[in-house]
Amino acid sequence: MTTAIISDIKRFSVHDGDGIRTTVFLKGCPLNCVWCHNPEGISPKPQLAYYKDKCLSCGECADICSAHSLSGGLHLYDREKCIGCGRCEKICLGNALKFYGRRTDVDSLVTLLLEDKDFYDNSGGGVTVSGGEPLMQADFCTELLKKLKENAIHTAVDTCGCVSKEAFVKVIPYTDIFLFDVKAISEEVHLYCTGLSNRIILENLRYIDRLGIQTEIRIPYVPDYNSGEIEKIGMFLSKLNCITKVKVLPYHNFAGSKYQSLGMKNRLPEKLPSDEDITSAVNILISYGLNAQG
Repeated sequence: MTTAIISDIKRFSVHDGDGIRTTVFLKGCPLNCVWCHNPEGISPKPQLAYYKDKCLSCGECADICSAHSLSGGLHLYDREKCIGCGRCEKICLGNALKFYGRRTDVDSLVTLLLEDKDFYDNSGGGVTVSGGEPLMQADFCTELLKKLKENAIHTAVDTCGCVSKEAFVKVIPYTDIFLFDVKAISEEVHLYCTGLSNRIILENLRYIDRLGIQTEIRIPYVPDYNSGEIEKIGMFLSKLNCITKVKVLPYHNFAGSKYQSLGMKNRLPEKLPSDEDITSAVNILISYGLNAQG
């Protein structure tokens, strides 16, 4: 049975496609965006987040796992000893521990997702697979999306596009719409912001457009990083035929505590976009005939 590592499941989501949706976040992403607000989705491996400010130093976790201990009445966590089982999260009295990376199978996940089918049907919503980059686990996504379509559920794939063409080929028959990130057109800017080239990303976007598949473009707007790319993005997208809308997503730095809890380096930019920045970006995209919004 096909399985995958899931970082989270968000029910009653209204920002990951039309209507009320459930978003399934899969772990693992090939990019390392400076502004990433889901750092728990970067690594494909299970991770335990420890929120020190929520810890009650009760010692419950230390009783079942050697990665946790008490010293002078204070909780200590040794990441090197963590085996990624997630048992400690279940007994944490202060909700200071959050486990990202549970392995699940398609049938179990479909059963859970079907619980909210009435909400999908009544709102024009459905299920979105996201990440990380969900298509890094393309076989699982394919089986999941196929079973959702068999149950008449609208499906969306939220992707950064930095995967093989073959991964797209697998899921296309069972995907109603792609939510496709476009961070930059300039390869140099993309390398600087994400650590990788955008060549395969733009090739994949052209490919699914040629197939006539509905695609919603999402542009994270980050001042001093990709803010100078809007004109180029507008020009590129204006040549495609199946773009339903373009969303400019203002960067925020709310994820700082996540980086700290996961023991990851926080590289989040300090500068935030203004309302005027977003309005200007949207107007530039509209000038290229795109259905753009902030």
